[in-house]
Amino acid sequence: MTSSQNCPCGQGQYAACCQPLHLKQQIAQTAEQLMRSRYSAFALQQIDYILQTTALGQQLALDRAAIADWSQSNQWLKLEVVQHQPKLDKTHALVEFKAHYHDGMQAHIHHEISHFVLHQQQWYFLDPTLDLQITMKQPCICGSGKKFKQCCAQFI
Repeated sequence: MTSSQNCPCGQGQYAACCQPLHLKQQIAQTAEQLMRSRYSAFALQQIDYILQTTALGQQLALDRAAIADWSQSNQWLKLEVVQHQPKLDKTHALVEFKAHYHDGMQAHIHHEISHFVLHQQQWYFLDPTLDLQITMKQPCICGSGKKFKQCCAQFI
C-alpha cells in the first residue's frame, strides 16, 4: 500500500492515519484509534502489530499462524465503529465495531464488542478468545501489577 492511498480503517490517507502507528512512530491515543489500526493491520497483513497490541500477558498465547491465515484469506472491505466508550474506568475502554470482509465465497460482517486496557500510557486489546488459566488472585494480564480480579477480569 502506498502512503497516499486511503487507510483501510476509513479515516483518511494511510500515511496520516494508521501507518505511523504500524511503524511505531506514534502510539494510539484512544482505544478506538488502536482498534482502527488493528483492523488496518489485519487488512494489510501486519501480523506483528496485531500481536504487539494485544495485552502483554496474552501475547505468548496468540496463534500467529491462525491470525496470519485469517488476515490473508479475507478481503477486508470496510470498518464501521458502532460505539466507543472511552472511560469504563480509569484504564479500560470499549469499542463496538463491525468489520466487513469477503472470504472469496461471500461477504461477512464480524460484529464485536472489544475491551481495551491502558498500561503505561499505551492501549492494548484484551482478547476474550484466549483460554488462559488465570486465577482471580494472579497478577493481571495487562501488566498493571494489580490482581486480575481487581483489574481486567470483568472485561474478559
